[in-house]
Amino acid sequence: MSLKHPLATSAAFFCLAFIGGSASADDHVYTEGPVVNVSRIRTVDGKFDEYMKFVATKWRQEQEAGKKAGDVLSYEVVTVEPRTPDDPDLLLIVYYKNWATLDGSIAKSDAIAKIVDGSVAAASKGVTDRASIRRVLGSSTMQVLNLK
Repeated sequence: MSLKHPLATSAAFFCLAFIGGSASADDHVYTEGPVVNVSRIRTVDGKFDEYMKFVATKWRQEQEAGKKAGDVLSYEVVTVEPRTPDDPDLLLIVYYKNWATLDGSIAKSDAIAKIVDGSVAAASKGVTDRASIRRVLGSSTMQVLNLK
């Protein structure tokens, strides 16, 4: 018996096993949905309404500009009952089409800052000014998995 036949048989077996494994790997019980960013905000006592004025104007305009550009699918604002002084009382939630829409985010946010605030410097000053009425506790970015 020639050595070529067992090698060919083994190679064929491994190719079929690999192809079979690839097919079952594609058979997930979910599809990838939008990417979600949740920013956790804690407003300073007595400053909730003042911060909400910013959210209802500038922040909303930024999200609408992102929607117009095709990057933002939707957004929402959720109030939260904080349990400790370090818990958020507000969540700013933005839904993006996919992870790729976050590529080039600095250039995209600079372009939106120029539209909404007039310049990147003015937008940066606004961030500094808002520090007196809220603390950003952090943010999380995640992806929705839609069950089939």
